[in-house]
Amino acid sequence: MATVNDILAFLETLAPRSMKMDWDNVGLLCGSRKAEVTKILVALDPFEGVCQEAAAIGADLIVTHHPLIFQALKSVTDDTSIGRSIQLLCREGISAINAHTNLDCAPGGVNDRLSEILGLSEIEVIDPMGVDVTGSPWGLLRKGSIWEQPLTEFLATVKNRLGCEGLRYVDGGKPVRNVAVGGGACASELMDAYLAGCDTFVTSDVKYNQFWDAKDLGINLIDAGHFYTENPITACLAEKIAAAFPEVEVKISETHRDCMKFY
Repeated sequence: MATVNDILAFLETLAPRSMKMDWDNVGLLCGSRKAEVTKILVALDPFEGVCQEAAAIGADLIVTHHPLIFQALKSVTDDTSIGRSIQLLCREGISAINAHTNLDCAPGGVNDRLSEILGLSEIEVIDPMGVDVTGSPWGLLRKGSIWEQPLTEFLATVKNRLGCEGLRYVDGGKPVRNVAVGGGACASELMDAYLAGCDTFVTSDVKYNQFWDAKDLGINLIDAGHFYTENPITACLAEKIAAAFPEVEVKISETHRDCMKFY
C-alpha cells in the first residue's frame, strides 16, 4: 500500500525541493508521512472548497501546486478559510502535499507544459539555474518558436487553448514568432524575456507599469491569468501519479475554478 511519504518521494523526482525559490514553502504541509493512500485529489490550489471536495470523495491526500500554508500562521481557528481548511483536513485524516516554484522550474513542469499547450517548438530554458540529474537545464522561464503570425491570431490561440474568459495585453508592434512563457506571477521577468530575444511574453498578474514597460520595449505582453497559465499542470501531475501508483485512485478536482470573472 502506498503511503504519503511514497507519493512525496515520487513528486521529489519530478520537482526536486532543491529547485524551489528560497522564500517558498513546499512538500508535506499537513498530515502524516506514514498514512496510507488509496485516493488522491489533485488541484491547483488547496482552497477550502478543494478540501471539502477531498473529504466528500474520501480522499486521503490532496496534491496541489500552490501551498496550503504560505505565510506564517499565528493561529488555526475557524475564523479564517485557511484555518477551517487545516481543521477539516486534520479532522478527516487528509494529508496535503504541494510542489510550487520547484514545479515551475523543473523540466516537464508548469512552464514546459504551458509552452506545449501554446504550440511552441524548440523549447528552451531562459537563463538556466542549473541542471538536473539527467543533465537537463532547469529554470523559471521558457522560450520557444511558432510560425510567424499577427498578434491577434496568437491571442485567439492563447485564449482558446487555455480556456480563458479574457486576456489583458499590450501590442508591442511586432508579429509573433519567438515567445517566452512564465506561468503565474512572472511578469517581473519581462526584461529576461526581452533580452532572450522574444517578441512576445505570456504570463499573468501584470501590473499597470509593466504593460507600459513592454510597450516601450516593443514586446507583446499577454496576461492570460494566474489560474489559466498554471492549471494545465494538474492533469500532468494526476497522470504521472496514476502511472506510478496504479493501485491508487487519482482524481482531478471537479469544483476548483478561477474566482475572477469578466463582466
